[in-house]
Amino acid sequence: MRELPPDPATTDVREVSRTGEDAQVIVVGAGPAGSSAAYHLARAGVDAQVIVVGAGPAGSSAAYHLARAGVDVILLEKARFPREKVCGDGLTPRAVHQLIRMGVDITAPGWTRSRGMRWVAGKHRVHIEWPSLGRYPDFGLSRSRHDFDDILARHAVAAGARLYSGWKAERPLTDRAGRVTGVAASSDSPDVPEPVDFRAPVVIAADGASARLALALGLERDPRRQIATAARRYYRSPERSQEEYLELWADLRFPDGGPYLPGYGWIFPMGDGRVNVGLGALPHRRHGKADLRATLDQWLARTPEEWGLREENAEGPVRSAALPLGFNRHPLYARGLLLVGDSGGMVSPWNGEGIAQAMEAGEVAAETAALALAHPRGPRREQVLRGYPVEMNRRWGRYYRLGNTAADLIFSRSGFQPVLNRYVMGSPFLLDALARLLTDLTDKPSRDVIDHVLNTAFRLVPAPRPVPRGGRPRKR
Repeated sequence: MRELPPDPATTDVREVSRTGEDAQVIVVGAGPAGSSAAYHLARAGVDAQVIVVGAGPAGSSAAYHLARAGVDVILLEKARFPREKVCGDGLTPRAVHQLIRMGVDITAPGWTRSRGMRWVAGKHRVHIEWPSLGRYPDFGLSRSRHDFDDILARHAVAAGARLYSGWKAERPLTDRAGRVTGVAASSDSPDVPEPVDFRAPVVIAADGASARLALALGLERDPRRQIATAARRYYRSPERSQEEYLELWADLRFPDGGPYLPGYGWIFPMGDGRVNVGLGALPHRRHGKADLRATLDQWLARTPEEWGLREENAEGPVRSAALPLGFNRHPLYARGLLLVGDSGGMVSPWNGEGIAQAMEAGEVAAETAALALAHPRGPRREQVLRGYPVEMNRRWGRYYRLGNTAADLIFSRSGFQPVLNRYVMGSPFLLDALARLLTDLTDKPSRDVIDHVLNTAFRLVPAPRPVPRGGRPRKR
């Protein structure tokens, strides 16, 4: 059947390709069409080639690249856009690179560019420009997640993906052999009171840190891997909103003069009169988790009055979220299910960044699924799908292993203070090297001395051991 064109005034209007009496039109979205039309879902469910669960950066990136490859893909999102999301809203050049690959217009209103980072540690304040590399742009961006995710989802729809807003994936569907064959999802519309089966030979889980689908298959989190916590709040601050640098504070302490916070604080300009202010921290090895709200209040009291980072200028409450770090869930592929983004614990253990990693993993998962579907169901398709964790390990395995070690031995004990000492802060070369290390911005092959040093260091790190198909790491 013919597919209806998307209606930009609503969300999506898509016609589901079915045969015979099951043919139907499904209206998805919260606009006029979505609120006025009834949902007519066949009892047999809805089919596609790939189902992506979660329309955050990971899921929308995967859906976009799948649709561009000509794959029939359904994108399920439990919320309705625009919606809030706990995030720093700062995008490094690595994330900007992924936006450009998706064709997002980053010159449109609402995008705020950054030249680099400003690091604050005690009396020291230094500026670090984003590097000029062949692979990545030399600027970063800021954009509120309130509409950032909406932009990515709409790009996926424009490429041909079918977006189902307000649909929560309840559980994976499996065949008698235990292989995933789709998901059962429930709608927030009273017109669809019962869960509906969405079926596809490949499912991509981009359902965030909760990882409901992965847990349903028994893919547990590795308890040896740390989970950080982030908290953020918006403030009206016209003076700081137009800043050209993402500001990071590395000298914060636990409340009431406690030890250094095993993390950092940020002030990111939004360009609209607001700033995003927040904290990200690991549990301290001796003192456990910090009270991030109290730590935030204590920190902001130190900032100049004219910045406006006071309670009377706050917009909304302090919101917090978990950050699963360093590939903390394995395997990344099992029985027809691929994990991307926070579902696979892909947040960087070096700096807590997750958007760039989510979008990149979404693209790799899409390429893998498209290649797998070019083969008939059977061993060859399965072989291609098993290549997904191999490729992700090739890209980030050594880098994340080194980062997990640094998080365990340094960051969780003393924060960034040991590495941001006066010698490092006084050396432009060391600062540039540290910035590239923390943000994973190197060229391959190496273009300068810093690239050569970092790439050589990563090669010397032993590759992580493969995880068996059952999901439990092998004993050492």
